[in-house]
Amino acid sequence: MKVGLLECDHVREDLLHITGDYRQMFPALFSKVAPDWEFVFYDVCNSHFPATAEECDVYICSGSKSSVYDQDEWILQLKQFVKDIYQSEKQYIGVCFGHQMLGEALGGKVQKSDSGWCVGVHSFQIIKKENWMQPEQDALNLLMMCQDQVVELPPESTLLAQSENCPNAMFRVGERMLGIQAHPEFPKIYDQALMELRTERIGQAKVDSGIASLELPTHETIAAEWIRNFAKV
Repeated sequence: MKVGLLECDHVREDLLHITGDYRQMFPALFSKVAPDWEFVFYDVCNSHFPATAEECDVYICSGSKSSVYDQDEWILQLKQFVKDIYQSEKQYIGVCFGHQMLGEALGGKVQKSDSGWCVGVHSFQIIKKENWMQPEQDALNLLMMCQDQVVELPPESTLLAQSENCPNAMFRVGERMLGIQAHPEFPKIYDQALMELRTERIGQAKVDSGIASLELPTHETIAAEWIRNFAKV
């Protein structure tokens, strides 16, 4: 399986020592459940895109400090590329910014959430179970780091999961496009470092509760299994 990682951002240089960049985090996550996946990296935030959607079998679109409604040239190009993937027979999995890009590119709406930042561990309640969601769970505890959210789903969407402060936490469009607002690729130590660096923007109280939530168990490996299964559908 050839998997294209669409890198929409890079880890700050002073945090790279924790767990590397996205091109280290995602392969590390999937090495546990899909050791046969061959990753190809596309630095899309620096305008390095696949020539066509046919280059890979599956695309994973990463998180970003940018917003999908920004007008940067690479973001506009990425929107078109997501549409190209939709028209192809390829699979797409969007994570955080990549989840929002799926919504924005295919006709939904993304904006800053009325709930403000979502950080730390959040419970994703599964509201529609599908065959690829194995092992079966009623909920997944996953890390979040966002203030933008998909507030209107695109056409042909199926809502799959919600959290207390994120009504559209996971959805798919058609049979091959999946969006997850969480960060299953983040280790907790990296998530905490980000919260601490962004305290002024996020707010001390929310950072404190987010760091406290890291004591909860998380299900990133199950999320990775679900994504692997979805990619084979």
